[in-house]
Amino acid sequence: MRHAYMHYQLSRRVVVVRCEGINISGNFYRNKRMLPHKTKRGQAALERLKVFDGIPPPYDKNPENPTNPPKTRDPQNPPKTPKFGILQGKRRVVLAALKIIRLKPTRKFAVLGRLAHEVGWKYRDVTEALEEKRKEKAKIRYNKKRKMMSLRRRAERSAEKKATPLTAVLRQHGLLL
Repeated sequence: MRHAYMHYQLSRRVVVVRCEGINISGNFYRNKRMLPHKTKRGQAALERLKVFDGIPPPYDKNPENPTNPPKTRDPQNPPKTPKFGILQGKRRVVLAALKIIRLKPTRKFAVLGRLAHEVGWKYRDVTEALEEKRKEKAKIRYNKKRKMMSLRRRAERSAEKKATPLTAVLRQHGLLL
């Protein structure tokens, strides 16, 4: 798996959310590298990259899977292809780009949010407040999901106990393998 910063250079469309939390190897004064934005290759790469501080509304929720997806493809109703900019799948973490995997524990690193704040970015406090709200909502949503999963497991176990004699009869008649 390649580094996260390489994906948009290799003609893949990348959307980075919470870019204020990006870690860059090296101390604050060393981090002046940038993509060659004046070349055609650099301009094309920057067109494929979207960067957001925080997680804006189209990206703040993962799309829900339909409960009963169609088993066969219907030529009359082809599946709708999402357009660029609309969340196509779940939000993902690029594991190969994590700080714990990429950097030695003794290495210095710079946080992009602090660098931007020192240069003149004014929205650090606003972004932190909105991020705290988002984390609280996500925690509530996760606890609700965990409770529903435990209820479902309990219901499946109780249904399995009730269905055991019926499955034996179905196997006897050859309807269940």
